[in-house]
Amino acid sequence: MNNEEILAKRQKHLYPTKVPYYKEPIQLTKAKGSYVWDSEGKKYLDVIGGIVSISVGHNHPRIKEKILKMCNEDSIQHTTFLYLSEFMPNLAERIAKVAPGDLDTCYFTNSGSEANEMAIMTARVFTGEQSVVSLRHGYHGGTNIPLSLCGHSTWKFKGQPQANISHAIAPYCYRCPFGKEKGNCNLECASDVKETIETATSGQIAAMIVEPILGVGGFIDAPVEYHKEVYDIVKDHGGLYISDEVQTGVGRTGKNFFAIADSGVTPDIITMAKGIGNGAPVGAVVTKSKYANALKGKLHFNTFGGDPYQAMQASEVIDIIKEENLIENAKNMGTYLIDGFKELQKDFKIIGDVRGRGLLIGLELVKDQVTKEPAVLETAQLMELAKINGLLIGKGSLLGNVIRIAPSMAISKTESDELLKAMKSSFEQLKV
Repeated sequence: MNNEEILAKRQKHLYPTKVPYYKEPIQLTKAKGSYVWDSEGKKYLDVIGGIVSISVGHNHPRIKEKILKMCNEDSIQHTTFLYLSEFMPNLAERIAKVAPGDLDTCYFTNSGSEANEMAIMTARVFTGEQSVVSLRHGYHGGTNIPLSLCGHSTWKFKGQPQANISHAIAPYCYRCPFGKEKGNCNLECASDVKETIETATSGQIAAMIVEPILGVGGFIDAPVEYHKEVYDIVKDHGGLYISDEVQTGVGRTGKNFFAIADSGVTPDIITMAKGIGNGAPVGAVVTKSKYANALKGKLHFNTFGGDPYQAMQASEVIDIIKEENLIENAKNMGTYLIDGFKELQKDFKIIGDVRGRGLLIGLELVKDQVTKEPAVLETAQLMELAKINGLLIGKGSLLGNVIRIAPSMAISKTESDELLKAMKSSFEQLKV
C-alpha cells in the first residue's frame, strides 16, 4: 500500500492516540545495521531505533540465522510456561549473570509496561504496603499502574486512577526547581523524596520506581550519587527500590549492563524491555528470590512472556553485547558524540543543554539560553529537516523540546560522523 492508503486505514481503524512523528509520515520497509529504508527506497541513519529498542543493530546476522534455523526446523513458536522449553530458563540464567548482586529470579512479559506492573505487585505483596513513589517527568509504560506512576500530563487521562501513588521532584539539573547547578548542590531533589514519603504516605512504602536516566522525560540524567541517596531513603521507609531499565539497560550507558550499577546501587528489582529484545516484544523483571517467593501460593502468568523465538532473540542480544564489546563501544561513541554536540552548541545557541551517558543523549532546545524558554515548534521543525537529511531522530520531554539520540550500540565512528554532519546541516537549515 502507498502511504495515503495506510494513513486512511489507520485513521479509520486505529485509536487516535497513535500519532506519526512527521507531517508527511514515512513507511519503513527495510533495515540493516544502523540504517533503514523507506518505501521509496530512501536510506536513513536510524539513531532512535523505533523507541530506544534497537541495541545491536537492525537484522543482526546472528539473530537472523537463529530465526531462520528455528523456522526451518519447525521449532515451536508458542508454548507458555505450562510446558517445558529451554529458551525461557536459558534467558533467565543469562539475565541473572549480568544483573548486579543476588538478583537471580525472573518473570517474563511482552513489554516494559507489563514488567513494571509485575514489579509493583511484587513489592506490594512482599511489603504488605500499598504506597508507591515515582518521579515527576518519569515514565513507566501505558497500562494501568504505569500510567498512574507517569509524571507527564500529556500521557495521563482524566479517568486514570492514581490510588497510593505519590510523585517526588525529578532530578532535572538543567531546570533545577531549587535554583542549583549540577555538581554544586546538596541533592535537594533527593531530600524531596524523603519529604514526599513523610508527607504524602503513611511513612512506610511498598516501593519507589526510578529510571536511572528519565527517558521519555527527555533523557534527564541525574547526578550518579542521587540514586544512592534515594536508595537509602527508600530502605529507611521500608520500601523496595525498583530500577526501571527499559531504556537505560543492556549497557547503553557505556559502563554496566544495567545503568543503576553506575551509581553503586544494587536495587531490589530491575525491569527491562526494548533493547533486551532488539525489537522483539520481550520484557522482564529480575529480582531476589525472597521477593519473588512472596507471590508463592497464587497463580499468575503471562501467556506469551518468554516464548521461544522472543527468548532466543533476547539471549542472543546479551551474548552479542558481550562478545562484540558493545558496552565499551557505547562508552567511546557516546563520548565522541557528546563532545561533537557540545561543539555544535557553540555555534547553535538553540541547543540549551547537551546531556546523557553512553548512547543515550539528549539535546534540549530553547529559544533563549538565559530564560530557557522551550523551543517546541523548532524541535518539530528540526526533526523534519533531519528526516530530509537522511537522519531519524527522536524527541521527548513534557513539552517535546528535547531531541533524543539513541542509536544502535554498534554504531561506528563513520556513522557517528554522519550523524553529526546531518545534525549540523539540519541546524543550519532551521529558521529561528
